[in-house]
Amino acid sequence: MLWIKSLHIIFMVTWFAGLFYLPRLFVYHAMAEDAAGRARFKVMERKLYWGIMAPGAVLAMAFGIWLWLGYGVTGAWLHAKLALVALLVAYHLYCGKLLADFAHDRNTRSHVWYRWFNEVPTVLLFAVVILTVVKPF
Repeated sequence: MLWIKSLHIIFMVTWFAGLFYLPRLFVYHAMAEDAAGRARFKVMERKLYWGIMAPGAVLAMAFGIWLWLGYGVTGAWLHAKLALVALLVAYHLYCGKLLADFAHDRNTRSHVWYRWFNEVPTVLLFAVVILTVVKPF
């Protein structure tokens, strides 16, 4: 099971790398004023979302489920962690919606909004790691 745990952590880190970087790309994309720059951001965002974030999310959750089934872990901390993971999935899917908006030149938000939006996964990461390691309840 240590191999499964290792793979879960590796793909969680991969997923979070995308969750941190994609909104940062949105910040710069929202600030871009030239067509070539906007086109470049569209390619970068699409490749990050579908090539790194989506596989990382799916594999992190798959190995997480495998761990849960293997260890049979229970407790309120796990329920809280799973609720936060559900929020992360919602955030991920909302990033996909924003990606589509940028791809079709329908962005209506400012770079400042994306700067604040970019902080959400940081807060969730802190909470998930603390719940998993400390198991406060």
